Amino acid sequence: MHAPRSLKHEYELFVEREIEDYKDSIPRSAILAIGDEAVAALREQAQTTFTELVIWEEVDRIIARRIRLPSYSTWRRRRLKTLAELRKPERWGLHPNSPLAREVRASEGEHVLVAGMDDEGAAIFSAALGCAVTAIDAAPDAVERVMVAAEQAGLMTRVRPLVGDIAGWAPDVALRLVVCSPQAFEGLAPEERERAIATLQSATLDGGVHLVQTIVAGTAGPTLEELRARYAGWAISVESESATGPTFLARKQAELH
Repeated sequence: MHAPRSLKHEYELFVEREIEDYKDSIPRSAILAIGDEAVAALREQAQTTFTELVIWEEVDRIIARRIRLPSYSTWRRRRLKTLAELRKPERWGLHPNSPLAREVRASEGEHVLVAGMDDEGAAIFSAALGCAVTAIDAAPDAVERVMVAAEQAGLMTRVRPLVGDIAGWAPDVALRLVVCSPQAFEGLAPEERERAIATLQSATLDGGVHLVQTIVAGTAGPTLEELRARYAGWAISVESESATGPTFLARKQAELH
């Protein structure tokens, strides 16, 4: 997964998407008419080389003017305002000092795994802070919900969707933060949970953090006792969040050589 894109690149993608959406919304005859307009404009500019690429570039310029796309400076100002709102923990029902809010802020620009998604909050909050997010859930609807939210927020380039469970995922990036809901472990036998956690641990950078949220007795997920055993050698804490229940936090310690 690539590093988060620059605002300039996001703007270029925005322009490209808006132009293509406009082309898809009009009949072919209208596209051909714009093509004729582009050729006429190029002739007025004394353009001698009428390649297909040159004509299509002029078509795109005509469409951009027609649909009144904002300049980069205007778009950037609006975009920064939107990102500032998306970066507020309260926007996602999080207390500013909650474990998730703290650790996502500390992971800005790094790779984050969000597994088992009750809602889109953790993934979109992380992406808004510049993280490169992998969002994985066994339920296609849950993954689709996250990607719809990412598209609406203009953050699709920062979120990679995966349908499946964490037991079958092989990390291909070094992780700074892993966020799991109990749903991430549903349907996994204890030995499968053990393998999945061990795989994620090995892919985590020194100082990286694993969060298992909303641990409730009687659910299919791991108990606090099991998690403490699985994370032997990590710095462990359990933090209570009155609205959701305890959150397990484990920080990977650097190996001594």
